[in-house]
Amino acid sequence: MDETALSLGTIDVSYLSTSADCSISRCKHSTEEWGECNSRPTLFRSATLRWKEALLSRKRPFVGRCCYVCTPQSRDNFFNSSIPSLGLRNVIYINETHTRYRGWLARRFCYVLFVQERDVHKGMFAKNLTENVLNSSRVQKAIVDEASEPSTPGTFVQADPKAVNKVKKKARKILQEMVANVSPALIRLTGWVLLKLFNSFFWNIQIHRGQIEMVKAATEMNLPLIFLPVHKSHIDYLLLTFILFCHNIKAPYIAAGNNLNIPIFSTLIRKLGGFFIRRKLDQNADGRKDFLYRALLYVHIEELLRQQQFLEIFLEGTRSRSGKTSGARAGLLSVVVDALFSNATPDVLIIPVGISYDRIIEGHYNSEQLGKPKKNESLWSIARGVFRMLRKNYGCVRVDFAQPFSLREYVNSQSQKPVPAPFSLEQALLPAILPSRPNDTVDEGAEASLPNSRDITSEPFRRELISNLAEHILFTADKSCAVMSTHIVACLLLYRHRQGTDLSRLVEDFFSMKEEVLARDFDLGFSGNSDDVVMHAIHLLGNCVNITNTSRNNEFFVTPSITIPAVFELNFYSNGILHVFIKEAVIACSLHAIQSRRYRNGTSGASPSLISQEHLVRKAASLCYLLSNEFSVSLPCQVIYQVCHESVERLIQYGILLVAEQDDQEDVSPSLTEQQWNKKLPEPLSWRSDEEDEDSDFGEEQRDCYLKVSQSQEHQQYITFLQRLLGPLLEAYSSAVIFVHNFSGPVLESEYIQKLHRHLISRTERNVAVYAESATYSHVKNAVKVFKEIGVFKQTQQRKDTILELGTTFLPQSNRQKLLEFVMSFMVL
Repeated sequence: MDETALSLGTIDVSYLSTSADCSISRCKHSTEEWGECNSRPTLFRSATLRWKEALLSRKRPFVGRCCYVCTPQSRDNFFNSSIPSLGLRNVIYINETHTRYRGWLARRFCYVLFVQERDVHKGMFAKNLTENVLNSSRVQKAIVDEASEPSTPGTFVQADPKAVNKVKKKARKILQEMVANVSPALIRLTGWVLLKLFNSFFWNIQIHRGQIEMVKAATEMNLPLIFLPVHKSHIDYLLLTFILFCHNIKAPYIAAGNNLNIPIFSTLIRKLGGFFIRRKLDQNADGRKDFLYRALLYVHIEELLRQQQFLEIFLEGTRSRSGKTSGARAGLLSVVVDALFSNATPDVLIIPVGISYDRIIEGHYNSEQLGKPKKNESLWSIARGVFRMLRKNYGCVRVDFAQPFSLREYVNSQSQKPVPAPFSLEQALLPAILPSRPNDTVDEGAEASLPNSRDITSEPFRRELISNLAEHILFTADKSCAVMSTHIVACLLLYRHRQGTDLSRLVEDFFSMKEEVLARDFDLGFSGNSDDVVMHAIHLLGNCVNITNTSRNNEFFVTPSITIPAVFELNFYSNGILHVFIKEAVIACSLHAIQSRRYRNGTSGASPSLISQEHLVRKAASLCYLLSNEFSVSLPCQVIYQVCHESVERLIQYGILLVAEQDDQEDVSPSLTEQQWNKKLPEPLSWRSDEEDEDSDFGEEQRDCYLKVSQSQEHQQYITFLQRLLGPLLEAYSSAVIFVHNFSGPVLESEYIQKLHRHLISRTERNVAVYAESATYSHVKNAVKVFKEIGVFKQTQQRKDTILELGTTFLPQSNRQKLLEFVMSFMVL
């Protein structure tokens, strides 16, 4: 076949010229409602696809509603039926209609006029922060304790006045780094600069008007607001402040890591509301806890809340290197909760925020995913990054503000409705991995150690509350993140068309997946006809995608690049859609695990084509536990078995799973293996929730039935797609288990992670790996973390180092083999 390579740049030019009636640039400025832009069909659009698109187009779902179980009152606040219909707005599209003036001069200086009319002044922000913090009783006590040197263990001598003054100077110096000095003039200037910059390297920044209206209504409650966004890029810091500034909402104080405390740049950040905190609080040379720093941080946050200031906290702690939402680090959130407990403020309103990028300004994190150390930020690197941004375009951005909810209501609901103590990963997984192990039931003594009454002064309850709250927020923020065009295209190329496909077929699958996303009540961060949007995504993915022009019908052929960095980058953007299909992917992999086990061991009395729904749900729950550090399928207030059951029901509704006829079900009895395995699971893991009424029909709904898998080609292809979504994770974990077989410990955890990562990279370079993206550094870290939690490794601390050695449960080679078989059972080779 005669193939001529076609550069992406050429394709982009032709694409823009052939769709001149409504190019992307015009789509950006012609209307604030991006979705109202309709471009004419291009060469690759078939008549059938045009008909399907007109028929199936639906309204955007409204995302981000707060939990009806934990915060039912907040769910009714700030929301009314007209909110979802308010539509989208492009924040960086500003003209004279957004100012009080009209005419030629207003059009020329609309950015200046718009910024000048924003409501921002010095009186909006905190006053006398440094002095109020230093004069607080808690800080004064910490200063005296720091100045008092222990003469003998457990005793302290009287503090010397000179030592006290020295510690006070130290505390004041810390506060100089910690306290922000907001400048309204600089906020206005930065607003004007960002309007210019964002318009130069973003095509648009979309927000939902209804969500902003809810945030505005929350500001009128005269309570502090806490914005908790997902963290994907350094632009996140500026983006949220810019959007709030454009809508006359007070700028929040932003908690930033001290790695950004760079000369000149740090001054700018503080003037815009940023304050720097240590990434690790315990940084004393002697290894002791720094009680002075902790006291200063606590009182600083408490004082901000007392003065009804807004805060912006990144729960993940650092930018996500995988494209998925990382685990929560709830240190600052715990300070907010403690401030509420101490009545520093009557209440706090929590606002999770989802942020989605067509392409992050960093481009990718391939260097760190390949195991190279993170480069420290510097003024030169920031300047170089700004110049690089000005030469490129990063597509579209979507920011979604979830519905505000009351922290006090959440705390009260947790206090009044007892929740069983959460199971450890070891308790949840070992019965599934080692079903023949005796005494694999939950230690009732451990459960009884938690207080029956949910007293907010109880430390176990406080820790559980903060952990659940952080998971609640991150789950809501993640679910609020819109799916971008680059996410869909990258996902299709990796897990549907890894060997390449015609452009027209890619466009059809893109449209189908877009509709699947909307049908699951997730929103999209793009609009327009599918072929234009696909070309837009291909252009942004750059060298990760190859396009050739074939002689067959003058069709373009699209393939993903097979180099390791390119696959890592595609995987990063593909993970932006993983949360949409993750529950169904878990069910699909669990189906394979059950079927493959039957084929290996024989049916043992069960029909080979029938699958117990109860067994399927339990198998899916065990996979959710195994991959719990990679993603979350449910809120902390939900029963994971019920969530898996609902996912099975959804696949039944889709026709992918079929309920067996009653006659077939009567002839089937569970196999001996399934019966033994179910008995090994602890009783508290049953589907029924303690909150269910005794006379409810929940038990009727959960009565076991048998299912068959649809054999239609369309459904089989969809199941295969779902199984491939989890393929990289399962391959990474199975390779990590194989690597454990040759473990010779004890060994430093950091050293072991490096060795394991080199092993996975080597598999990929030798083309042994099925999925090259299984070798990312984040997968390695999460796999080792899971192994520690289920008892494969036991860890000991030696100063600042963590030492790993095999746990007693997995010392026998046979148990490690069973762990490998358990992980491999879910993986489709």
